[in-house]
Amino acid sequence: MRLSRYFLPILRETPKEAEVVSHRLMLRAGMIRQEAAGIYALLPLGLRVVEKINRIIREEQNRAGAIELLMPTIQSADLWRESGRYDDYGKEMLRIKDRHERDVLYGPTNEEMITDIFRTYVRSYKDLPLNLYHIQWKFRDEIRPRFGLMRGREFLMKDAYSFDLDQAGAEHSYNKMFVAYLRTFARLGLTAIPMVADTGPIGGNLSHEFIILASTGESEVFCHKDYLTMTAPDAATDFDDKAGLDAIVKRWTSLYAATSEKHDAAAFAALPAEAQVSARGIEVGHIFYFGTKYSAPMKAVVAAPDGSLVPVHGGSYGIGPTRVAAAAIEAGHDEAGIIWPEAIAPFRVGLVNLKPGDAAVDGACAELYARLGAKGVEVLLDDTEERPGAKFAAMDLIGLPWQVIVGPKGLAAGQVELKNRATGARETLSPADVLARF
Repeated sequence: MRLSRYFLPILRETPKEAEVVSHRLMLRAGMIRQEAAGIYALLPLGLRVVEKINRIIREEQNRAGAIELLMPTIQSADLWRESGRYDDYGKEMLRIKDRHERDVLYGPTNEEMITDIFRTYVRSYKDLPLNLYHIQWKFRDEIRPRFGLMRGREFLMKDAYSFDLDQAGAEHSYNKMFVAYLRTFARLGLTAIPMVADTGPIGGNLSHEFIILASTGESEVFCHKDYLTMTAPDAATDFDDKAGLDAIVKRWTSLYAATSEKHDAAAFAALPAEAQVSARGIEVGHIFYFGTKYSAPMKAVVAAPDGSLVPVHGGSYGIGPTRVAAAAIEAGHDEAGIIWPEAIAPFRVGLVNLKPGDAAVDGACAELYARLGAKGVEVLLDDTEERPGAKFAAMDLIGLPWQVIVGPKGLAAGQVELKNRATGARETLSPADVLARF
């Protein structure tokens, strides 16, 4: 993509309304624009990041055996009355009447709707287990939306829903998602720690939040330091191997890790002092097992092997892609701007032309741009007439992992500069050597 033809509305001043780092940098880097309190448009750069997050999420959900569908944002209130949550959910739910005076709502979550879909089509234990997921917009009318995409009213959510004949099967489905989440966050370039958590309005008796540590995190969390160096399961993981998954989950839950709501001060104090990590954390994923909480009142039953009709056991599993984008910035930034993990960076390389109009520089940039693109490397070419200082500042602000800087003096010696955004390390290389690096 050539910057001269791209839509990247960078702000030079920090907006006054932005309280946290991710909000400030997303606004300044031209990733988002506020349309109303807690409601944001994703601009092209922001959308690229979210789409990359979605791709990795989809790949790992599919790997774990989940099946994608797409449910609507508007739901019938009758479904929520069946489950008993319509009146209980609170003012966070946006309740609406359509032109026929029917009660509908903008979905904050989809347990009721997916249970309705399930009970319409699934009749036998032979069709289980089943896990259905989608990536869809949600709305929760926060009383004080703040922190940009970290706590907005409208947000993107991947939510999966598992259905099993009994608790043992449901716990295996839970373990599948647990391991899928470990892999997902590792591929996103984030160190996410599974912590025992409160179930909240979703309900149930088994729940883990996946937390990344960041100094600007919303709440205090506590864990064993070994979590910071543990390696996620590899791509060869067999999600149908119940014993193998049990072993992985046990390893990842054998050490102390808890959110503030579930913190056991005495158990934490019993850890060796050098193993205690007390920090701020940001929730990027949450998984629940809730048994028959929805299937029993909504009569989502299947025929068991003995012919009896039994309510299915369920679980739900959420990741907020828009929230993950903001959390990645909270965990990765410096005074100059964003430092993206390569997996979700909007472009991998920022190619900086220091002297547009110079035939040699233009030619070298055009060749690098074409040849990197042919290798599948996503490149943002700054071919604008801005001053070099402004170009460098913009590249640091948007946080692309690599910068290739082409100027007339270096090029005369057959060289360009390669900069690593995360470390700041710079090298002088030939254009051919730069190509070889990618």
